[in-house]
Parts: sequence; C-alpha cells; structure tokens
Amino acid sequence: MSFMFNPYPYDDPKAVNHIPMDESFCSSVTQTTPETAKKLVDEAAAVVMRNKRCILAVDGFISAPFIQLTGQLSIQAALKAIPVTTLSTDSLWLDSDVLHQKLLPYLPEDRETDPVLLYGRLYKEGLQGLMDPEHIAETVRYLKDFWEKGQGLLVLYGNGALTPEFRPYLDLGVYMDMTQKRTILNIRAGKCGNLGIKEKSTCNQMIRHSYYVDFEASFPVRQQVVEEGIVQYYLTGDHPDKIQMIDIPRLKQLFAVMVTYPLRCRPVYLEGVWGGYYVQHLRNLPKEMKNCAWVFDLIPMEVSIVADLGDFQMEFPFYFFIQIMGTELMGQKVAEKFHGYFPVRFNYDDTYHASGNMSVQVHPNRDYVKEHNDELGRQDESYYIVVAGQEAKTYCGFTRESAKEEFLSCVRRAEKDKIPFDHDAYINSVPSRPGMQFLLPAGTIHASGRNQVILEIGSLTIGSYTYKMYDYLRKDLDGNPRPIHSYHGERVLDYTRDTDWVAENLVQNPRIVRETDEFTETIVGEHDLIYFSLRNIRFTCRYTDETSDRFHVLVLVEGERCMVRSLTNPDRFFVQDYLEIIVVPAGFGPYEVINMGVGVVTMHKTLLKEGYEYDQL
Repeated sequence: MSFMFNPYPYDDPKAVNHIPMDESFCSSVTQTTPETAKKLVDEAAAVVMRNKRCILAVDGFISAPFIQLTGQLSIQAALKAIPVTTLSTDSLWLDSDVLHQKLLPYLPEDRETDPVLLYGRLYKEGLQGLMDPEHIAETVRYLKDFWEKGQGLLVLYGNGALTPEFRPYLDLGVYMDMTQKRTILNIRAGKCGNLGIKEKSTCNQMIRHSYYVDFEASFPVRQQVVEEGIVQYYLTGDHPDKIQMIDIPRLKQLFAVMVTYPLRCRPVYLEGVWGGYYVQHLRNLPKEMKNCAWVFDLIPMEVSIVADLGDFQMEFPFYFFIQIMGTELMGQKVAEKFHGYFPVRFNYDDTYHASGNMSVQVHPNRDYVKEHNDELGRQDESYYIVVAGQEAKTYCGFTRESAKEEFLSCVRRAEKDKIPFDHDAYINSVPSRPGMQFLLPAGTIHASGRNQVILEIGSLTIGSYTYKMYDYLRKDLDGNPRPIHSYHGERVLDYTRDTDWVAENLVQNPRIVRETDEFTETIVGEHDLIYFSLRNIRFTCRYTDETSDRFHVLVLVEGERCMVRSLTNPDRFFVQDYLEIIVVPAGFGPYEVINMGVGVVTMHKTLLKEGYEYDQL
C-alpha cells in the first residue's frame, strides 16, 4: 500500500529546498516549544487585558503533541500570573462501541476477501461525523459560559478544537500539523490511537483505520482553517520540543515563493523482504537498515517538503502544500481535473543484489476502485529500468501458453495450502536493461525481478491497491506470512495481455519528438490506457523546455549533476543529483537544464499527455 505501515525513522538531510526569505520573515518564525508558547501567551495576555478572558483553540493533525504544547502554555501563563483552564477534546467523540458499528462499512471485517484486513472504503462524513452531538453541545455551553463570565486563559486543545460550533467563542486559533511519516511512527510507538477509540488495536489495524477514517476526516479541516484564515498561526509538530510557529499570511507568502522554484520532496525509506542495497549505498542511508526496498520519493500523500531558510528549516506535509498551492503547482486545469490531488506518484523499487523478486501482482481499474473503496482514480503504473544487474528481468503480462483456470488454481493452492508453483510458466518476462520503459495499465499482471532498481511511476490512486497473486510463500521481515489477495486480483486481471500484446503495446521503441543540435527528446512510453507521457531527454551540455500550465517531473537517471534553472528568473533553480526527483511547477515557464558533470546525461521526464483532460479517471 502507498499508505505507509512501517517507514524507517530517518530524515534525509539532503532533501531540502533552499528558499531565500528576508530577515524580518525569518525572525518572525518561532523555533522552540517554549518560544512558541510564550508568543501565544503574549497574544492571549493582550486579549485578557481587553476582555478579562481569552479562549485559545489548539487543533491539529493526528498524533500532534497537544499535551506538550498545552503544558508550556500553562507555564508561560503562570509566569504572567494569568489563570489557566485547559479543556481536552477527548470527550467529544462517540462511544467506542457506537463508532465501531458506524465505521464497519468503511472498515469491513471480511477475511475471506481480505485476509489481513488491509483495505477499506474512504470515510465521507467528516470529523463531526465521529463526534457525539450532545458532547459538542456541552462544550459549546462551557465555552459560552467562559466567554461571558470567565477570567484568564482557556485552552481548548486536541483534534476537533476548531469544530465550527466552537468558532464563535474563540479569540485565537492555531493548527499544529504533522508529517505523514511521523504520524505513522507515533502510531507504531503507541503514542496515539484512533479518534474516539479507547481500545488499542494492532499497529496495522490502527494505521488502516487512520488511513480510511481519521486522515480522511482531518485533511479538509487542515485546508479550510488555513486557507480561510480561521486560525492565526500554523505550527509544525513533528518534534515536540521544537514546535515552530508561523503566522498564516507569512505561511502563504512562503508557499507562494516556493512554488516559483523547482522542488524536491523529502523521501521516505522502507525496508522489505525483497529489498536491495543500491539506493542504500547511493544515499548513505543508515547502516542499521536491513535493506531499502521502497523509496517513496514523490508519493504525494506520504512525503514531506522542506524549506531551508538559512539558519533553520521548516518541514510540511507535501499534500498540505498541494492543498494550499495546488493550482499554482499543477496548473488550474490539472487541479480541477484531478480534484486537487497531485495526479502522478513516483517511487523506487530496489531489488539490487536482493534475495528475490517482488511479488507477482495486479492493480484495479477505475470502476473496481470506486465500487470497493470509493476512491478516485484507477491504478496504472509503469517501470523504468534504472539499474540492471546480471539476469535481471521484468515480468509483464501472461505467456502465450497461459491457461486462466490453471493459473488461478495454482494461485489458490499457494495461498491456501502453501504449495509453490512455477510462476515463469504463466507470467511473461523480458530481460531488463537500463533505459527500458514498461507500461503497466490497470489489469496487467507484473513484477520487478531481482537485481535491478526501477523507477515506478503511477497514476492517481489516493491509496495504492496492490493485489498480490503470488509471493513465493515468503514471510515478511517480522516472520509473518505475506498476504495474498487472489479474490480481488482474479476480478481485475486482463488475460488478453499476453506476450505478443505486451511486446506491441507495453514495451515500446523510443520515438523522437524533439531534436536539436543540443539534445534529443524521445517518448519512451505512451498509451491510450495511461494519461501521462514518459520521455527521455539526452544531452551533453544543456537542453531547454517549458511548462505550459502543466507541471513536469524530472529524474536524473543517467549523469552526475544538473541544474534546472528558469530562463526568465535565473535565480530560481535547483541543483539535482543522480536519481533525485524534482517537480517543475506548472507556472515555471521556460527553463533550461545544464549538465554540471561530465559525459552524456539522460533526464527522464513525466508530464500529462495531450488530451489528459478527456481521460476517465
């Protein structure tokens, strides 16, 4: 799944964006939790001087350190001799048993079709749908009474503190955000549970619940309170002792500057049973990692984006950046077409010198995702071979001799009775070489073989639905059998995609679309079944390009280092190293890419193809 279950706790220090802001801007951002609390209490004190009381709401994303901040607020208020009352939102939620029954349609418990309860349906009723109306009313009465008669500072804190019914009584409001990686790590560490659920479940079940319910209910709140100025300040909560705070106008100012630069996200690294070692060595990842199977370089709902402001950095969830700056980043037509979601995702799958292949798998089409998960968009993928070692190969489609019923029988015996079978007899494979592009539209059976690194580029699926058909009877790194989803896989497989069809459609010969004395641009993968176009640009010194209300994503797949620089504003640039992935925003306009190393460079480019707006998601 692209929603993370076990990210490695490592923050890549190199994955930052150098954004020049003036001294007055930088000095306005607080850097520690005591400093943040002091500034908030100073503002609250001014309100108390006028009105005898101040109500401050501290809302935030799942697992935000509310207790730590509230404690510091109490200390700072005491230093000013301001009486403090704290009120948690923990009492707002429906009873756990009521919630469980209400959420069963979104979190079904059918282990026949979903053996480890991995999938679900996106919850659509918002944060207030998880709350008890009477408890909301009780809190409103309490806030109203304090508003009319109270003295000192009242801090209402926790998820839901900015519930619309409370807003008329609030003097100050802040939103404390979390990156997705840190939230998952906090859940795994037992630092938080699911909204309103008192009983703790397994980590994986809490993460599933968070993905389909808690996160889905929280995303719109974050966007609304910041976009509409309902809060005065935005806080970064990943580090409880270093909670930063920036006011909303300056936050929007920072984002408006960032979107005029090429941007790189901060990746998330994950170990896996088939994980390799190429990226681990390339990026100097911690030696304690068992391997590096997945690199979530640009999976929009999972990664973060870091602004390096000189003396300090600020890190934001990339999806939050998209929520605020989506039109400028993607282009207006793109943002509208894809409902505000970034429409393409990128990651590396590393089996280099690993012990085996990725699982044999398939992904669902649009109708299946909508019917079973109520999500937007089918799941198409593609593999670009970056590195290939000895005997590397990529699985794609069925062999000509494949018999549907015989294959499914083998799959079921492997799943139920742990009987292995020769998958090569059924699954077509092609020897891999660097520079090959495989297209994998929904319904195509596929897998990355061992001893290679692939750049995986996929379509919009807010989650990632990988139905494993065969996984060689392996156990995961915790010693548990890896789940198979033959029930779903059987229903989305396209058996017409055999060896001949794959050769004709999915492994294409490059075709030139632009050629000058300086560079050659070729299409390496494009098909009616997929709404993005995959290109390679080869050059020695430099090439030029332009975004025309459509973003580009550039990956340096061959070469040492390049500079991506605006032709109209040359101070807007990004220096890109080998295998780094950057987004060139839709409004960036004409730009140049300069080879800062030696030899011939290959830049892989992804953009939405002509006519994407007519594609059915």
